[in-house]
Amino acid sequence: MGGMRRERVAEALREEISALLSELKDPRVGFASITRVEMSPDLRHARVYVSVLGDEARKKATMEGLHSATGFIRSEVGRRIRLFRTPEIVFQLDESLEKGARVLKLMEEVSREEGHG
Repeated sequence: MGGMRRERVAEALREEISALLSELKDPRVGFASITRVEMSPDLRHARVYVSVLGDEARKKATMEGLHSATGFIRSEVGRRIRLFRTPEIVFQLDESLEKGARVLKLMEEVSREEGHG
C-alpha cells in the first residue's frame, strides 16, 4: 500500500466532501471549506480538516453540523468513490490558517513598534 495511493485517495475524498458540503441543506456548514484530508496507512480512517470563516460560535455550529452529517457524507462518499472499504470520517477544525494570519498580524505590530514604517 504505497503513499502515492494514500495521497490519491485523500485528494479524491477532499474533492467529494467539498462538493457534498455545497449540496447539504444544512446552513451551518455553509462557511466550511475542506483544507486537507489525512488518511491512515490502511485507508480505514480519514481525518478531514475544516477551515471555518467566522467567530467561535459559528465554528462550533459548523462542526456540530458536520458531525451530524458525517454518516450521510460517509455513505455518499462510499457511493462516489470506489474503495474496497469506505473510511471512517472524522472532521477536525483546522486552525492553521488562522494561526498564520495571527502570526502575520503580530509581526506587523512588532515591526511598527520598532519604528519601521
